[in-house]
Amino acid sequence: MQLSSLLSPEAVRTLPGITSKKRLFQEIGEIFERRHDLPSGSAFDALQERESLGPTGVGNGIALPHARISGLDGVSGVFLKLDKPLEFESVDRLPVDLVFALFAPEDAGVDHLKALALVSRTMRDTALCVKLRANEDPATLYALLTDTQSTRAA
Repeated sequence: MQLSSLLSPEAVRTLPGITSKKRLFQEIGEIFERRHDLPSGSAFDALQERESLGPTGVGNGIALPHARISGLDGVSGVFLKLDKPLEFESVDRLPVDLVFALFAPEDAGVDHLKALALVSRTMRDTALCVKLRANEDPATLYALLTDTQSTRAA
């Protein structure tokens, strides 16, 4: 599994002016639902429900919100770079500015876990995060994310 199979260029964005986790999840949901032609609010509701189990801020300014969605064919992601870090109740109590959301079918089982592990490993790469934070262009962000993965696989 590679990030390029989970993430499309259209699902990579920079977002200005996000001031709450709820608003962030609305933006993620809108991007995801347009991409997959899913009912409005389904992704937002799933993210909110998952987050109620515990925060998905993993530290170092990174959040990995994830949820299962009925009607989805495979695991898929949305990557957002926030212009201002957002309080996220992260494990290290630092605000978040890099968000990689994952969605999986309800019956995804091990594929969801494999995708989450891949994204987690990728986002732990300090050098990659420095490059992501230094760039604003979504195409560049996508290239950094997917190129890093392909060079690791080699």
